[in-house]
Parts: sequence; C-alpha cells; structure tokens
Amino acid sequence: MSVVLISAHSEDERRTVVQRLIDRQPADLGLLRRICLAAVEALSASGSGISVMTADGTRGVCATSDPVSERVEELQFVLGEGPCIDAFADRRPVLAADLSDSEVHRWPVYAPAARADGVCAVFAFPLQVGAARLGVMDIFRDRVGPLSGTEMQTAFTIVEVTVEALLDMQHELARDGDGAAVLDFGRHAELFQAQGMVMMQLGVSIGEALVRMRAHAYAENRRLEDVARDIVERRLRWDGNN
Repeated sequence: MSVVLISAHSEDERRTVVQRLIDRQPADLGLLRRICLAAVEALSASGSGISVMTADGTRGVCATSDPVSERVEELQFVLGEGPCIDAFADRRPVLAADLSDSEVHRWPVYAPAARADGVCAVFAFPLQVGAARLGVMDIFRDRVGPLSGTEMQTAFTIVEVTVEALLDMQHELARDGDGAAVLDFGRHAELFQAQGMVMMQLGVSIGEALVRMRAHAYAENRRLEDVARDIVERRLRWDGNN
C-alpha cells in the first residue's frame, strides 16, 4: 500500500488511499484509532497518537495506535514538554527527525524517555481549522530520519482527515446549555473533570491545576489518567482532606 501512496500525486488520490487504509482497519475500533493505525501504515511509522488540547490548558490523549505510543504521547503531558506541546503552541509542525543530543537540549526529559521506549523520531502536526486549535497528531518512528516530500504530503492529508473527523464528532455529539457543540472525550473526560476539581480545591487556574497533576504523576511514576481517576473518585485531594 505504501507504493500506492508514493504514486498518488494529487490530493484526491491521497485522500482516496488514506480513506481505504482507514476503512480496512478493524470495524470495532473507534474512528480516531483507525486513523492512527492508517497513519502508521501510510507513513511507515512505528506508532501514532491524537491528542485534543485547548488554549486554557485542557489536554488529553484521544487515541493511539498501540500501548507504547499511548505512553510516549501521554508522557508529554506529564512532563509538560515535547513536540506535541510545541506544535500546539506554535501552530506549526514540529519535525524531530532524530531525538538525539540536539533534541535533548530542546526537551531534556522527554527526548531521553522517548528514546528509552524505542522512539527515535517524532513528527507533530497541529490539528487546526482557521484560528481554532483542536489538538495535535504525532507520528512516531523507531528509526532516525526525516519524512520524505511525499510522506509529508500524505501526513498533511491524514491531518486534514483527522480534523474533519473531530469536527464531525463535535457536530454529532451532545450540545451544551448554550447550544454549542462539545467533543465527548470518552474515557479522558475524567482528566478534564479532575482538572476542574483540583482548580476548585486549590483556587488556581485550570492550567495550574494540570501542572500540579502532572507533577504528582511524574513524582509518583504514575499515568496522568490514573491520577485523574483517583481525584474524581476522591481518593486524592490537594486540600488536605484525603
């Protein structure tokens, strides 16, 4: 299938091939995970991940292709650094073709940790439409080297498909009290709920609440998602009332 992608020069051809890759993934998987799996196949990657992010500090991993990618994707939120964080903030792709010493200076904790999980290169693409930022898609590779020109074109096509999928989900799912559509983040809704609880307990901003949660997860060597669950289920508090 990668040979077909290389020969697909037009946008329409690339979209057709990408859609075929998505459609042939297991039907019982969610659309975002099927997109991640299609991205791995289309770009000869070792993994991929989609994270939803907002300017107020709300962040969560929505879908990944595999457990290692989920761990490496979430690690960026735990540490507060990495290609995903920078791509969202700068509104442009961050292409780290070699997580070597040069990138250690850029991400002194994330780069070595990702390499320890076998990730040698990360390509982060912001998911945005106009001024609206939805999140970031990461492509992971277990080898050093840049994406080729054709692979970059294919990556942008996959990003467009992902943005459309997120917008479709937003349109189809429940609406809030003002009638504005909101995305349902599934199991990651706990993360957003936990942020709100910590914000109220400490009287801090939503962004600072996430910083406190990340620091706790890192210090305890736990997944951010597990820390959020403890907060929501009131096993963990920051106001001294455990």
